[in-house]
Amino acid sequence: MLQDLDREQQLQNSEEYQRTQMQKEVIIQRLREQGCRITKQRLILLDVILDGECSCCKEIYYKASKQDKRIGTATVYRMINVLEEIGAISRRNIYKIACGKECTVRNACRIELDDDTVVELSAKEWNQIIRSGLVACGYANGQNIRSVIAAPCECAE
Repeated sequence: MLQDLDREQQLQNSEEYQRTQMQKEVIIQRLREQGCRITKQRLILLDVILDGECSCCKEIYYKASKQDKRIGTATVYRMINVLEEIGAISRRNIYKIACGKECTVRNACRIELDDDTVVELSAKEWNQIIRSGLVACGYANGQNIRSVIAAPCECAE
């Protein structure tokens, strides 16, 4: 029985991997059609984005820069803009955070303070903080949070 579950999980992972690879190939083809060179940095960024765990450009930057220190924030923003132009992504979806109070996702939110302190919140912590703020400011009264969409801030760059 356990072997069957293991085999099924491997098959699902394999199918997901193949789907991601097909998406990657389509995007690479569209980038080439737009006259873009397919560099190592662009491939790293594409892999990070297709992984789907990032909710903003800075998260993409942090993950990608761990793989290649030469990747800068400007490179990430340019790549996001190009991917948006060719229709591969929608920036509206990148910033959508849909974590309920029962969600077990770790590092659902990363906050950088002006003294370079970084606070990483689990989905439960993120939900609790947003909910407390909404209640304290009079915006919510017993409702549950369905999702939070944060627009990118141009002044922080």
